[in-house]
Amino acid sequence: MTKPTILLLMLALLGLEATAQPRDSVDWSAGGAFRQRIDRHTSTKAYRMLFIGTPLIVGGVIMQSYDRDFRRLRNGYAPSFHQKYDDWLQYAPAGAMVAMKACGVQSRSSWGRMLVSDAFSAGLMAIAVNSLKYSCRVMRPDGSTRNSFPSGHTATAFMTATMLHKEYGHRSPWYSIGGYAVATVTGVTRQLNNRHWMSDIMVGAGIGILATEFGYYLADLIFKERGLNVYETYSVHDRYRHPSFLGFAIGVMTIPGSYTPYEGMRMRFYSGPTVGVQGAWFASPYWGIGGRLACSNLRMEVNGTIQNDNFESASAYVGPYFSYPVSMRWQVGSKLLGGYEFYKECETSARDLPGRNGLSFGTGISTTYLATQNLGVRFAVDYDLAPSISRSSAQPLHKLAFGLEVCAVF
Repeated sequence: MTKPTILLLMLALLGLEATAQPRDSVDWSAGGAFRQRIDRHTSTKAYRMLFIGTPLIVGGVIMQSYDRDFRRLRNGYAPSFHQKYDDWLQYAPAGAMVAMKACGVQSRSSWGRMLVSDAFSAGLMAIAVNSLKYSCRVMRPDGSTRNSFPSGHTATAFMTATMLHKEYGHRSPWYSIGGYAVATVTGVTRQLNNRHWMSDIMVGAGIGILATEFGYYLADLIFKERGLNVYETYSVHDRYRHPSFLGFAIGVMTIPGSYTPYEGMRMRFYSGPTVGVQGAWFASPYWGIGGRLACSNLRMEVNGTIQNDNFESASAYVGPYFSYPVSMRWQVGSKLLGGYEFYKECETSARDLPGRNGLSFGTGISTTYLATQNLGVRFAVDYDLAPSISRSSAQPLHKLAFGLEVCAVF
C-alpha cells in the first residue's frame, strides 16, 4: 500500500465520527445569504477539526518530491548543525500545561477529563506514527535507519502544543502561540539535525494535531458536560477582529525564464524549496504592518548543463499588509513589501558567481482559514522583484513562491 493511500485512509477514519457533530451556537443572521452559507459550512466541528492537520498531511505527501531539495537547503546553511534539545523540547508544551494546572490555573477541563483526553490523543498519535514508520520504512536522510516517515518528535510536539492550546488557549492567545512556536522549533530542529525529511516533519505535525482533535472529541463524547469548565473555547464570533498573526511558511519557489548574468552565460532555474517566517500587526480589520524572512535553494542550469552547486538566497522584507474578512473564518489578504535580497556565492561551469545583495520589492495574495480563535492556515502566492544575478546585468529576477503557512492569530 502506498504512502498517500495509507494517509487518505487514516484521514477518512479520523473524520468519520467528527462529521456527526453539530455546529456551534452562533448568530447567523448577519451578512448576506452567501456569507451565511460559508459560515455555516466552515464552522462545523468536522471542518474545524480536520482543516489544520489535513493540509499539513496532504502538503507533506506533495513535498516528497522536494525532500532532497530541502535537504540541500539545510546543507547550504547549516551543514554541521547537531543539537539534542529537541529530545525534551517536544514535551515542553505538555509540561507547561500540567504545571499551570497544578498551580491552580483553571483550564478547559477537570484533571480527570484532561488526562483522559490526553491519553486518547497520545494513543492515537502513537498508533498512527508507528504504523506508518514500520510499514513505509523510509530511510532517514543520515542513512541510519528505515523509520524516518513520519517524524515522531514532531508529532509529539504538535500533539502537546494542541493540548496546551485546547486547555489554555481561551485564556490568552499567547499560550497557543508559545506552544506552536515550540512545536515548530522542534520540527525544524529535526531536519537541521539531518534526522528527517521535510515530508516527515509536515506529516508528523498534521498527525499530532489531528490525533489531539480526535482524542478530545472522544473524551467529549464520554464525559459530555462533566468536568468541563469552558463550554465553547474556539468560536470565532467577531468577523471584524484585527487579524494580527505570526506564522511559519513552507513552499515551492520558481524563477521562470532565462537570464544572462554575463556575456555567453545563459542561466535557467529549477523550482525548489523556500521556508520563512512572516508576521504582521493589524491596527484595524483591514490594514497592518509586518515583515517576512525567507530563504531558498534552487538548482540551476548554465548553458544547458545542470550545475553541482545551487543558487541560494535569503531575503528580509517589511511593509503594509491588507486583509478583508470574507466570512467569520475566511480572510483574503495582500501585501506590498520592500527589503533586501542576499545571494550566496556559487560555482558554475562557466564562471563563479560572487555573492550579491540589493534592494527588492514583493507583493502577494493569500487566503486564511481561522480554524480556532488563535490558529489559522494560510495559502499564499508571492511575487518578488529581486536584484539581478550580477552587477553587470540589467535583468532583475522574477520570483514566484507558492506556500502553505500555519499561523498563530492574536
